[in-house]
Amino acid sequence: MAAHDDRDETIDGFHQAVNMTPAQLKDWLATDESKSVGQSNGAESVGHASGRRIIELLNTNKTDLTDGDLAHMRKVAGYVKRHSAQRPGGDVTDTPWRYSLMNWGHDPKE
Repeated sequence: MAAHDDRDETIDGFHQAVNMTPAQLKDWLATDESKSVGQSNGAESVGHASGRRIIELLNTNKTDLTDGDLAHMRKVAGYVKRHSAQRPGGDVTDTPWRYSLMNWGHDPKE
């Protein structure tokens, strides 16, 4: 597979995983619920920081994406896939599981 195909596949996978707009994600990250979930060393959680980076990526022209950007896009797509597979039973509306996914730009209710 050519490098260009890999790049396109990464970008497509990212956009399939991220179903929130930059504005929706920005508003979500400002909530207490968003800040209440995720692995943290006392500072900002990994998912919350990722959400801020996702906003930047969504606002970046495809041709301006760096190798580091593409690596983060692969990380996001992988996280959303793995975490989605762990969906709990019942209504997930107000669950840490959903909040964590939303920090990564994916609202499973959409």
